[in-house]
Amino acid sequence: MFQKLLARAFGTKNDRELKKIQPLVAQINAFEPRIKSLDDDGLRAMTGSFKEKLSRGAKLDDVLPEAFAVVREAAWRRLGQRHYDVQLIGGYALHKGTVAEMRTGEGKTLVATLPAYLNALTGKGVHVVTVNDYLATRDCEWMSRVYNFLGLTSGVVTTNVDEFRRRAAYNSDITYGQNNELGFDYLRDNMKYSLDDYVHRYLSTAHDAKADKLLNFAIVDEVDSILIDEARTPLIISGRGEDSTEPYLRANAIVAFLKRDLDYIVDEKSHVVSLTESGVEKVESRLKLPNLYDAEHMHWLHYIHAALKAHTLFRLEVNYLIEEGKIIIIDEHTGRKMPGRRWSDGIHQSIEAKEGLKVQEETQTLATITFQNYFRMYDKLCGMTGTAETEAEEFAKIYNLDVLVIPTNKTKRRTDHDDVVYKTERAKFRHAIEHIKESNEKGQPILVGTISVEKSQFLSTLLEGEGIAHNVLNAKQHAREADIVAQAGRFKAVTISTNMAGRGTDILLGGNPELMARADVFGSGAVHQHFDAEHPDYLEALERWRVTCAQERQQVLDAGGLLILGTERHESRRIDNQLRGRAGRQGDPGESAFYLSLDDDLMRIFGGDNLRKLMEFLKIPEDEPIVAASVTNAISDAQKRLEGQHFDSRKNVLEYDDVMNLQRKAIYALRRRVLAASDTEELVTSAISEVVYRRVDTHCPQKQNPLDWNVEALEDSIFALTDEELELTEVRRDFDSLVESLEKHLLVDYADRRKRLIDQILHTIDHTDGDEETARTQAQDQWQYFEREAYLRGIDTYWREHLRTMEGLKEGVYLEAYAQKDPKLIYKKQGYEIFKQMIDRIESQLVEHMFRVEVKSAEELERLRQQAEDRRAEARRQLQETHASQSLHDEAEATTRTTAKPSPAAPAPRSLARPAASAASPAKRSQLQKRAERMQFHAVWARAVWAERKAEMISAGADPVQVVQQMATLAPAAAASLDTPQQAPAPPQKPETFRRDRPKVGRNDLCHCGSGKKYKKCHMATDEAGAHS
Repeated sequence: MFQKLLARAFGTKNDRELKKIQPLVAQINAFEPRIKSLDDDGLRAMTGSFKEKLSRGAKLDDVLPEAFAVVREAAWRRLGQRHYDVQLIGGYALHKGTVAEMRTGEGKTLVATLPAYLNALTGKGVHVVTVNDYLATRDCEWMSRVYNFLGLTSGVVTTNVDEFRRRAAYNSDITYGQNNELGFDYLRDNMKYSLDDYVHRYLSTAHDAKADKLLNFAIVDEVDSILIDEARTPLIISGRGEDSTEPYLRANAIVAFLKRDLDYIVDEKSHVVSLTESGVEKVESRLKLPNLYDAEHMHWLHYIHAALKAHTLFRLEVNYLIEEGKIIIIDEHTGRKMPGRRWSDGIHQSIEAKEGLKVQEETQTLATITFQNYFRMYDKLCGMTGTAETEAEEFAKIYNLDVLVIPTNKTKRRTDHDDVVYKTERAKFRHAIEHIKESNEKGQPILVGTISVEKSQFLSTLLEGEGIAHNVLNAKQHAREADIVAQAGRFKAVTISTNMAGRGTDILLGGNPELMARADVFGSGAVHQHFDAEHPDYLEALERWRVTCAQERQQVLDAGGLLILGTERHESRRIDNQLRGRAGRQGDPGESAFYLSLDDDLMRIFGGDNLRKLMEFLKIPEDEPIVAASVTNAISDAQKRLEGQHFDSRKNVLEYDDVMNLQRKAIYALRRRVLAASDTEELVTSAISEVVYRRVDTHCPQKQNPLDWNVEALEDSIFALTDEELELTEVRRDFDSLVESLEKHLLVDYADRRKRLIDQILHTIDHTDGDEETARTQAQDQWQYFEREAYLRGIDTYWREHLRTMEGLKEGVYLEAYAQKDPKLIYKKQGYEIFKQMIDRIESQLVEHMFRVEVKSAEELERLRQQAEDRRAEARRQLQETHASQSLHDEAEATTRTTAKPSPAAPAPRSLARPAASAASPAKRSQLQKRAERMQFHAVWARAVWAERKAEMISAGADPVQVVQQMATLAPAAAASLDTPQQAPAPPQKPETFRRDRPKVGRNDLCHCGSGKKYKKCHMATDEAGAHS
């Protein structure tokens, strides 16, 4: 209350920030008359002027007002669009590294040109990040007219762009790209064997292991989707792993004999499948194993769990499609196909087995990173979206980003109706079709939202049966996306879409004349390619379509604007709000409504079966909906709980990946240092020094009495590495002296050896022309090539093994929780020790190789050179064949699922490993948590239904008290107060458990007597008196 009073008196923090920016807006507007007076050449010359000022020491903020005015004028001349004052505010917020919340239709794409142009003047590159290839291509093609007019270059990075064009795009002043591709390109760069092959443009500190900021500036469109919704799905590049596919086929056959709820439990909300005791016994019987949880057999759990998930949690035309005998993933956030991507952890192979397709070999992780750690590499990061304020805390904690809500240019006029809930899906779709027919008859354009390809096609069939012309936009029709979106706002248009149309699409009332003119002249799908905007045929078609669209716009406005009709709620409120946001842009009229049923996934997961029984008891007909604000709020609460789970999952992903991130940055920096080194001898000598120190510390520890040192073991260790027989017994028994003496000896020996080998290489080079200096340089370069190649080979080999080891550690470390230890802390400590061991193996292999390699002839030199080239060619081939994937499992699950490959430690006792053997098992805890959440959901729902039906029940002569008691039998929490915390059932051995004779009623609930009064004003006093007597 006090904060509200302060806000009224002094304004909110957001209001104060907006007030601070107003003088800057006035400055920009003051430049406008002079900028407008410049001709095209003069306007273009301003870019050079700004760059010159910056080179003389000016800051970006110094040139910002004039630069923004230049971009505004260029946009007007090239696009016919002028930035509003609120868009200037949004551009400034982005430049300052803030998340700008801007409503749909407020022109976020145009706003991005302001900070993109300004920051591109530094020559360090700007990335504009979008959620899919279509938007990246569209926005780049659209806004490049402004950038190119002002003398800047722009490029686009999408899934199918080849490496040559990809590198050119990154070297442009402004690069548009899809978020996954940017992350994958970073990983791919750090798998290459030449800095010249890198595609990203890194800052000068890229070779510093301590450098956190490798990239310059990113503007993230739909920032909540990319940095929050997708942050729990790490990017993974994987290559060929184990060849055997037989276990997947066998596991697929076994799970066909298992029964849901009896042999395994599915928690759809947590995306977890757990075997019960019965299921374990059946699996053991089929596999003829004595104990599935013995270390030697635990790998079968990996295959069985993957098969169960494939059959229960992954659905055809919901999570994936089948095209040309391959599984094509559908992005859960965008509804788009993700060709070439594969699920990890054996899920993809299990789905292939389920669908009867050829099972591809299992993959091995080669590189991985989370979105959180990728985007935190930018020196400056900002974003824009229509829904950010509710996620302000996460933006601040994870990315150090503030949120600024930008005011709209015009007042919103969209009407958002309460949810309409039916008992069955059949009734829901029947009434949704009636609503569509009614609105279509008056000419209102309609966008119907579905959550899957399957549902969109089902609804399309229903509309065809009614004779209603419509378009379908889903992963199967993605090629027609531009054409469909262009016509979605036309008079009498009906468009069915998955959440492909939820973000980034701007549906113009009356239609989009530019896109339709482009389709007329250049063909369908022309938005995906550059075209001649000055082509006479295009200009003629554009003028014709502008007239047509203007006429239809007025008809649409008279019909009520765009209607958004959702047919199911998504897990995230944000996706629902994005769908609603397609209507009511720029002050246009519009409306939105959601038609739901108890068969919907979200409703079913949160207790739809019990609610169905309640509606049946109350004799609510199938065609009669429940419409109440409290029901809508209850559904929102369910979504909030799922969002809370996802937030915990994202935190869990980040906490584990932060450990890997430090290691990844160190190994990638080392790799880049090796690639960039002009003198590789220093790399080898540094490795020799490190190896010597560690060998001495292992066999002759500094803290140990020198008389107890094992000098002979040290001599043997050095001999195994270098073939050098040393006599160290005469060296003074002092740790520093021993290290210094041994290091000096090996460094001198390697320098002599190196010179001898370079001389041998020199003799194999033809220098009969007398230019011995050039020949010696060639020989030195050749040896440096061998040194560099040997170092890189060790880094790549052991890093890949390290990733597998760390994944196994993460999967198995959860057992530490049984010993009351923090799994994350154990993971961090053990991971650090494993990383140190990996570094020692890399450097030891390098030292061993360089002390043992010999070059005795030209043939031997050619053989070594060919081996190195073959290894690099194989690495390039593997890189081309790698699978860029996203693990769609919540990483939180990694701490609870059984390890697929057993560690050498003793197996867990069978009593601990059995998943359903005790009340403390994860599956049981999940059930109790789900039950508590369902009870809360039931309470709100029941009160809404009760309030609606009470009057007619009393008029029909029913006994309200008896009805309430029967309702409590059908749904245990139906009459309970939502404010009362729900408790798990008390253990049966606990004596004298208190039992109420009727369900508990909250103070502000309707009284159980049926009087219609609140409980506190009716029977609460007498009930409490009776309870205390």
